[in-house]
Amino acid sequence: MFNLKGRVAVISGASSGLGKQMARAFAAQGANLAILARRIEKLEELKTELEGTGVRVLPIKCDVTLTEDINNAAALVENTFGKVDILVNCAGSSKDKGVLEMTDEEWNFTIDTDLTSVFRMTRAFANIMKKNNYGRVINIASMYGMVGNSEIPTIAYHSSKGGVVNFTRAAAAELAPYNITVNAICPGYFYTELTTAVLDTPQFQEFAKSHVPMKRYGKEGELNAGAIFLASEEASYVTGVILPIDGGYTAV
Repeated sequence: MFNLKGRVAVISGASSGLGKQMARAFAAQGANLAILARRIEKLEELKTELEGTGVRVLPIKCDVTLTEDINNAAALVENTFGKVDILVNCAGSSKDKGVLEMTDEEWNFTIDTDLTSVFRMTRAFANIMKKNNYGRVINIASMYGMVGNSEIPTIAYHSSKGGVVNFTRAAAAELAPYNITVNAICPGYFYTELTTAVLDTPQFQEFAKSHVPMKRYGKEGELNAGAIFLASEEASYVTGVILPIDGGYTAV
């Protein structure tokens, strides 16, 4: 089960963090990869690593806030591989401020990077999937898209990820006639370039122990099983699902 050999997976935000982890996971299952990010040098390093597993890897410099970049990337992937089977929308960033302090510029940056980019990427690559009547779209949202939090004021991030959650449901309904499933994973606390400084503070570690039932952060690789399942042929009747992988944070 869950063999992805011969499939073509597009992963945004693949230069670091969760996107890089996803790329490794899909390569391990045999999928050929198009890896997208702004830092092409990081992608080239990852390409060398992943090609050691025997898969084809296409690194593409792409800013997911730019429609032209996305459309060019989609055309390049289609020309190179002839199809797109899987899209993982993993790119994102955030300006962390509360509702009383956040500026328009900080709000717009976060919404554009974390929500509007998911729309743009899905539009571009699902149109390729439609041609083959097959596709798997996996949006990396956040448990913060399902709940608020009392520790860090980050109103735009909550809003953008909540938008990704319901975008997932709406897109699932719209794309189902084309045999394209659309699902979301909502990670809990995982180490990335954007989170390490906060997660390493004693204050936040104490907060996590008291609020996460498993009393720890997520470990590298613990998102992979959910992503591989949602990308698989075996999950062909699973769509519109919001899957928290958060150590139980949203269960209590």
